[in-house]
Amino acid sequence: MKFKRTIAALLLVLMALTTSCTLPGIGANTDEDIVVASGSNTERLILGEIVAQMIEHDTDLKVDMIPNLSSSILNHIAMLKGDVNVVGGMYTGTALTGELGMEPIKDPDEAMKVVQDEYYKRWNRLWYPSFGFENTYAFMVTKEFAEEHDVKKVSDLEKLKGDLRVGVDTAWITRKGDGYEAFQDLYGFKFNQIYPMQIGLVYTALATGEMDVVLGYSTDGKIASYDLVLLEDDRKLFPPYDCSPVSTLEIAKKHPEVYEVILKLCGKISTETMQELNRRADEDLVEPSEVAREFLEEHNYFEGTETDKQYRIFDDIVKGEKE
Repeated sequence: MKFKRTIAALLLVLMALTTSCTLPGIGANTDEDIVVASGSNTERLILGEIVAQMIEHDTDLKVDMIPNLSSSILNHIAMLKGDVNVVGGMYTGTALTGELGMEPIKDPDEAMKVVQDEYYKRWNRLWYPSFGFENTYAFMVTKEFAEEHDVKKVSDLEKLKGDLRVGVDTAWITRKGDGYEAFQDLYGFKFNQIYPMQIGLVYTALATGEMDVVLGYSTDGKIASYDLVLLEDDRKLFPPYDCSPVSTLEIAKKHPEVYEVILKLCGKISTETMQELNRRADEDLVEPSEVAREFLEEHNYFEGTETDKQYRIFDDIVKGEKE
């Protein structure tokens, strides 16, 4: 455990050194302006746009976007260096084993609390409650298969294990902690026919009948396109990857209206909604900024929405009543 923490710390130092030059697009004034970072994949680009456009709509503040930071670590370093003060979407499971250098936590509530506590204690950041979805590995089948074989959860596959053709992400076969070996230990069975594949191909292979079951990402847009059914990971093989916006405490204190705007988005994006937003960008080839605009206009920018008390965990800190 100590060794892993040391390695994580060294990686962060190395990243800080190698990003000492200004990254493309970075250079806005984070003392006064809102600078929202996002990752380079479709989902995080959309989330970054949703957060940025919400802030622009609800406040008079200048908002800049820094898209295409290719990893969670880069988003973290950009915030560490003061180049950004909001990140559109971060994932609990990634943060735990990445910048925090900790072991995976299987319980989603515990994982969320640990990440929120550590982000605040270490870096004075607010890791907001989840948007309402997680993006993790998930086994899936077609709707017809699920109905024909009465399959709702992963353990239901044991009765069919001998005949199933199962397509999985190539990296998952040898992945430690939540890979195929851990699957066999936890679920107590293995598949007779398992095929390593590029993860982008598994959805089509399932939809066209080449595979009976595949392992993919739970918010991929192709799930909505092909009307696939996610199976419940009933024995909790995969750690939670709940997605949340993140901001510095400083910007939340300086501009509490930004804090309120971000809170409006907590709990507003379900797994099914994120699948559809990803589908619009990846399948319909709509720009992430336009996908975000459509989503916000459909919901009238959540005007008049009361933020549920369960999401107001940082109120005392932001209002200065607690340090």
